[in-house]
Amino acid sequence: MKRSILALTSLLVFGQAVAQDVVTLGASVQETGALANTGRYYRDGYNFAVEKINAKGGVKVAGKSYQLALKILDNQSDSNLSVRQYVQLLNQDKVNFLLGPFASNFALADSSVAEKFQVPMIQGGGASDQIFNRGYKYIFGTLPVASRYFESTVAMMKTLNPQPKTVAILFADDAFDVSVAKGTENWVSQAGMKLVANERYSTNASDFSTLISKLRSSNPDAVLVAGHETEVLNFIRQAKSLNFSPKMYSFTVGVPTEDFRHALGEDGNYAFGMTSWTASPKNKDDYFGDAKTFAKAYKAKFGYDPDYHAASAVADVEAFAKAIEGANTLDPKQVREAITRLNFPSLYGPIAFNATGQISLPQTVIQVQHNAVVDIYGQQIINKPMYPMPAWDKR
Repeated sequence: MKRSILALTSLLVFGQAVAQDVVTLGASVQETGALANTGRYYRDGYNFAVEKINAKGGVKVAGKSYQLALKILDNQSDSNLSVRQYVQLLNQDKVNFLLGPFASNFALADSSVAEKFQVPMIQGGGASDQIFNRGYKYIFGTLPVASRYFESTVAMMKTLNPQPKTVAILFADDAFDVSVAKGTENWVSQAGMKLVANERYSTNASDFSTLISKLRSSNPDAVLVAGHETEVLNFIRQAKSLNFSPKMYSFTVGVPTEDFRHALGEDGNYAFGMTSWTASPKNKDDYFGDAKTFAKAYKAKFGYDPDYHAASAVADVEAFAKAIEGANTLDPKQVREAITRLNFPSLYGPIAFNATGQISLPQTVIQVQHNAVVDIYGQQIINKPMYPMPAWDKR
């Protein structure tokens, strides 16, 4: 009997020791609901990064090795539930640090929890300027700032022949897309182009026929759309049904993804988009080798190609690993200070946060050509764009 008690006691002590050798990252992610298709990139990216970092030995703090662990809750695409879950992660689950959700509206609300509890959150799902202009100290982002999303697109437009002279902006009424639209007005004006329409629509809108009729009357050369992937798909399908064909259109989301091309087939051709990340071997990484190697391994594991959402999610976890080791402690305030000092190469690109908590990455303009995504413009033309877009009945 004594031997059994001693054995049980030893197991309990061992279990406590193992528990103490774990650093837990917590996140509320859209695994179900309207945003689940994009939410999966964050769930899978977080898990893949943790797996790879642990395989490399985890993180070292004060001479001791720690394994990373994840606690992910499904917010069901409900922002109110997401806030409650972040409180739960800190109060009940006692996670050490926070990873973010997808979408700016979520990150805007959830970062207030991180700020209240003074626990750093690194997230690659929200880019709205509003997230970072409140003076918060505990929120960090790995997406380019929303107001500059179309900057490179407008720069590319100036190289086109014939150059677009008139532009229409469509945008959803959420924090991210409002920030994109406001910034885009500036880039269009600076480029000497005329803004002939600036239309706001309700998030998750499915009927764009009225907006397309308005656009037809203003006859823009270029249409720039800031919205969600489902909205973009609906817009393109209805543009086809109404035979609305500007010289070009570009979208903040959708174009980089495999799902976009599968959903539209041939109708996806000519669509411009943008990405803060490409699977280039030039993006070296301490854990995966490089971005090309990562992309191949990611698809082998999850069955679909990663895009910038997945890459930014991986970078979020890597940033925590680097910051924890840099701080040489698990104290949240000291890890927060270490995050502000980060400057390292990753598969996503260089990770170094500015004073407001964001990194600076340029957007690469991309286009679907012959059912494949092609890089078009960075600081200069990379590949020839398919332009102008022919009328639907002429394709």
